[in-house]
Amino acid sequence: MKREPHTRVERIALVESRDERGRLVAAQTPDSLPFAPQRFFSVSGVPAGTTRGDHAHRSCHQFLVCTAGRVDVIVKYPDAREEIVELDEPCKGLHILPLTWSCQHYVSDDAVLLVAASEKYDAAEYITDFDEYLELSRTAADQH
Repeated sequence: MKREPHTRVERIALVESRDERGRLVAAQTPDSLPFAPQRFFSVSGVPAGTTRGDHAHRSCHQFLVCTAGRVDVIVKYPDAREEIVELDEPCKGLHILPLTWSCQHYVSDDAVLLVAASEKYDAAEYITDFDEYLELSRTAADQH
């Protein structure tokens, strides 16, 4: 499913192949990944009920895939709307655009979240104050 004009996320189905040897899920640019990753990391061992993230990025795109278990991604919009995207299959990916506030709620103890980022790590890239995020979002909207 592609991104609706009013959302800041895009659900992307990944290529999946199954046979007697198992399951293979793949993504490549530009067919299924909307950017060339500069960094990737995985998050695991998070107790069910824990929320991580709770920030936005200034210019970095992220692509999230839950390779095991279940993670709910909660996207918060400047107009107070929220969207919850359930990630529970390795063939479901979620592209999160820059200036998108999100957090990941770990639903199961066995969840493993793989994240590909369009940029190398830079602490200054993170927006961790929600009020600052709202101001930057309003400024960006005014410029369009």
